[in-house]
Amino acid sequence: MADAKESLSRIKEDTGWLEQVTEAALEPELPIIDPHHHLWDFPGNRYFLDELLADTGGGHNVVATVFVECMAMYRADGPEALRPVGETEFVNGVAAQSASGIYGQTAACAGIVSFADLALGDGVRPVLEAHIAAAPARFRGIRHATGWDSHDDIQNSHTHPPEGLLGDSKFRKGFAALADYGLSFDAWLYHHQITELTALARAVPEVPVVLDH
Repeated sequence: MADAKESLSRIKEDTGWLEQVTEAALEPELPIIDPHHHLWDFPGNRYFLDELLADTGGGHNVVATVFVECMAMYRADGPEALRPVGETEFVNGVAAQSASGIYGQTAACAGIVSFADLALGDGVRPVLEAHIAAAPARFRGIRHATGWDSHDDIQNSHTHPPEGLLGDSKFRKGFAALADYGLSFDAWLYHHQITELTALARAVPEVPVVLDH
């Protein structure tokens, strides 16, 4: 508990600049869904339900939110491909907290977008099924970050993608599997890769694509 308090105090110090200016919501009655946020507990940086609700409770009518993967709370053991399912299990628990109504009216994590390695091809199907089983009412899709650049000064995505991953035949099989489960794909890439994503979307138009990073 002491470590948790220390972590929270550091976040307070790091984000204190946010409190310097307060702006009133222009349309406080307008229903809003926050489509992309994270939850995590990293060394010196914790962002859980309380922090999320503090951000969404600034006067806007945020009725629901969507969690997007950030490598939080992976399973500590078991098959490597299934370890990201721990994130869905964790977030679904937070969503259940929120759904209790104790924390207010915002339906936090009403949608969950997690990670599965689409480069597994058809082998990704058991992973998708495990995500769905972990959050059957909330699991909505996969984000597989593919940001890649040849320059040494540019950091590639945390998934360590190779060049041209979006055009890889095995990745495309994994991508196509999303359609069979009614799931979406969140893209995270660099601007010069947009043509690769466009080609992928045209090749498999059945999968909804969200381009936000």
